[in-house]
Amino acid sequence: MRKDLKSVLKGKLTPEELNSLIKSYDVIGDIAVVRVPESLKSRSRTVAEAIMQTHKHVKTVLRQASPVSGEFRLRRLEWMMGARKTETVHREFGCVFKVDLEKSYFSPRLSHERMRIARLVKPEENIVNMFAGVGCYSIVIAKHSEAEKIYSVDVNPFAVRYMEENIRLNRVEARVVPLLGDARRVVAERLQGVADRVLMPLPERAYEYVDCALSALKPSGGYIHYYDFVHLGKGENPIEKVKARISERLRGLGVEFDLPLARLVRATGPNWCQVVVDTQVLGT
Repeated sequence: MRKDLKSVLKGKLTPEELNSLIKSYDVIGDIAVVRVPESLKSRSRTVAEAIMQTHKHVKTVLRQASPVSGEFRLRRLEWMMGARKTETVHREFGCVFKVDLEKSYFSPRLSHERMRIARLVKPEENIVNMFAGVGCYSIVIAKHSEAEKIYSVDVNPFAVRYMEENIRLNRVEARVVPLLGDARRVVAERLQGVADRVLMPLPERAYEYVDCALSALKPSGGYIHYYDFVHLGKGENPIEKVKARISERLRGLGVEFDLPLARLVRATGPNWCQVVVDTQVLGT
């Protein structure tokens, strides 16, 4: 179990130093990624030692030195302790994911959301994953459902290379189809009207691709899993705020729809949340 970083370091840092820490950190395979503020960089070794003592399987500790940003959703990582590497193998729900954290996006915090989606998939569905990364959602779906085909699109060539390897590692070559390119172009050229279900796990840009997701659905309609980040003002409800945003977008596109479920996926920062809205499109 991942522990609160402040509890791991209690007694090793001063109360003032503990107060400046962000308590959460990620363990991905045998690599831990932690956010240590500039003011505590001199205590990096203490932080790294405490994490490696708590997680005996961790071989590398990296410092996240920048936010996730850019077209490929990357973050700058600095070595703190252990083996000097950024590639690892992560396991969840019987699936294996090889990933280079410096070259492609991966979050272990979405594991339960990936499984939630997999459990919704009905036999023989065709799925378009518009922002597939190293293939996590697609492979979890392939391993835990009876989907017919999962078309997995990503613009990052490094992510697609790892996706192709992960498809082989998990033996789902017959059902997961890796596709390199911007989702808008790939859908327009290859995936018009093929999907019973579309995944949009890129909260930074999903809103601008809603029309593209609709074009990937079959004429009879289907489901879109829409992810968004939302900033909260005083008293605002994150779920209702995102539901209103996607509803306005769909009405503007002239679509009949229902919103059977919306849920908070995770908090991502002070007054920032990630929300998913399961959207049923009643015809395109």
